[in-house]
Amino acid sequence: MGAAGPIPDFAAFYGQEIAALLLGLVFVFLYRQSRVVYFGLWSIAWLLRFLAGIFGYQLLRTGLLGWMAPYAVFEFGFVIVLIAAARAGFASSIKDWRTVLRLISILPIFVALIYAFGWYNRFDGYRASDAVVLCGVYLYNFVALRKNAGLGARAFRLALFLLAAGFLARALNLIGVLHVDLSFQTYSDFILDCVLGFAALAMWNESQIDRIRQLAGEVDYLRRETQQRLDLDHLTGLLNQAALTRRVDRPEAFDGVVAVCDMDNFKDVNDRYGHLVGDEILRNIGNLLRSSIRHEDEAFRWGGDEFVILFRNQRTEVAAKRMQEISARLLEFRVRGHGVLPITFSWGTAEAAGRVLREALDEADQSMYARKRGKQTRTEG
Repeated sequence: MGAAGPIPDFAAFYGQEIAALLLGLVFVFLYRQSRVVYFGLWSIAWLLRFLAGIFGYQLLRTGLLGWMAPYAVFEFGFVIVLIAAARAGFASSIKDWRTVLRLISILPIFVALIYAFGWYNRFDGYRASDAVVLCGVYLYNFVALRKNAGLGARAFRLALFLLAAGFLARALNLIGVLHVDLSFQTYSDFILDCVLGFAALAMWNESQIDRIRQLAGEVDYLRRETQQRLDLDHLTGLLNQAALTRRVDRPEAFDGVVAVCDMDNFKDVNDRYGHLVGDEILRNIGNLLRSSIRHEDEAFRWGGDEFVILFRNQRTEVAAKRMQEISARLLEFRVRGHGVLPITFSWGTAEAAGRVLREALDEADQSMYARKRGKQTRTEG
C-alpha cells in the first residue's frame, strides 16, 4: 500500500508482504534457537502483519469499509503483540507467556475503538490513528531495549526509532500538519524492516557469545574450585603436600622466607590421648597458622605433624618473630575434655633471597632439625 493515498501500489504491497513474511521466518528461527519470548512474539507479530496487509490491500482497492474489521483485527493484533514483547523484554523466557496472553486478551477492545473511529472519520482518520499507534509501539520497544548494549541491539533500536519517526511523519501528513511527499516511505520501511531482521540475528549472536563467555567463566570458576579442593588438606584446612610439591618444582626464584615447623613428641600425644585428640590438635594448629599469616602468605601441611609456611616479601627477623608468637600461643593450647595441653614444636627458617624455593626449603628443614636436636640434647642433659 502506498503511503500517501488510497490508490493501490502493487510493488509496495508485495514489498510489505515479502518483508513481513521474511521477518516472521527470521524471528521464528531465532525463537526456535534461543527460546527467547521476545523473538517468539515478534514472529507472531509479523505473521499478523502479513495477514493484515492482505485485508488492508482489499480495503484500499475496493474502498469498502467492511474490510476494515479484519484489517483492524490483525493490524492491532500486531500492535498488541509488540507491546507484549516490549513488556516481556529481551531476556524473557518461556515462563513469561502468561503475561503475554493477558495482554493479547485486550485486543478486541482496541479493535472496537479503532474500528469505530475509522468508521466515523473515514479511512484517512483510521490511517492516521494507525500510524500514531505504530509510532508509539516502535518507540516503546526502542525504550525497552535500552539496556542491551551490543552492536546488534543498537542497530535494532535505531531501525525501531526510524520506523517510529516515519509513522509519526505519516500521521502528521494525513491530518494536514505536514505537506510532504511520503511516497518513498513504503520502500524505506522495507529497508528498515530488513535492518530489523539482520540486527535481530546480530542480537541473538551477541547473546550467544555472552552466554559462551558466561559458561566459560563458570567452567573456569569450577575448575579453580576443584583444584583448590584437591590442593587442600581436609583435616587442617591448609594446602597439602601435592600443592607444596608443585610450588617447589617451579623454576622461578622465591623472594621471602621459608619456615618449616614440626611438633615435638606428637607420637606420644597420640599414644596418650588417642588419635581423635591428635586430629583435633592438628586441626587447631591449621586454624592457628591460617590466622597468623597474611593473605599473600601460604601455609602447607607437609605431612604428619610437619608444616611449611611461605612468607612472601619478608625478612628473616619478621618471620622469626611470627613463629615465636605462634609457639607462645601453642603453649596455652586447650583440648576439649582435657583442659590445657601445652604444645611445643621446633621450627627453622631460611631466607630465599632470590633462590629457587627448593634450596630455601632444604635449608629451613635442616635448621628445624638442628633446633629439635638442640632441645633433645638439653632435655637429656
